[in-house]
Amino acid sequence: MNMPDSSRTSPEDTAAVNALRSGVMRLSRRLKHQRVDESLSPTEMSVLGTLARCGSATPGELARKEHVQPPSMTRIVALLEAKGLVRLEPHPEDRRQKVVRQTEQAEAMLEESRRKRNAWLSELAGQLDEDEWATLRAAAPVLEKLAHL
Repeated sequence: MNMPDSSRTSPEDTAAVNALRSGVMRLSRRLKHQRVDESLSPTEMSVLGTLARCGSATPGELARKEHVQPPSMTRIVALLEAKGLVRLEPHPEDRRQKVVRQTEQAEAMLEESRRKRNAWLSELAGQLDEDEWATLRAAAPVLEKLAHL
């Protein structure tokens, strides 16, 4: 089901969208400060997260998934490789291409980052009452869906 176009959106829908945008942006900014490795940019962390979720990929595939230009992704992959977080391997079907794989070091760093961020979010959620927590639990799959549309 699609949300009505903006010319038919009720004031309540507009207020809800505004609150959602504002809340998600503020929470995201605060969550980004809960990093394990301050030397990595948010984009580098995002690329590692994509590799963790989707598995190995070519730099071109990563560029599409991350919504960046291929030359930018080439630079990002080179930085991650220099830090020992990814390795480039020959593509199994096209020897002209490389496949980017995360290393065990990256997996461990991502796990620690998830642990730290989850602990921070759990602490925040502990300040909610039972009804608010139930609402947030119910909204979590919807927010996840929106993040990947």
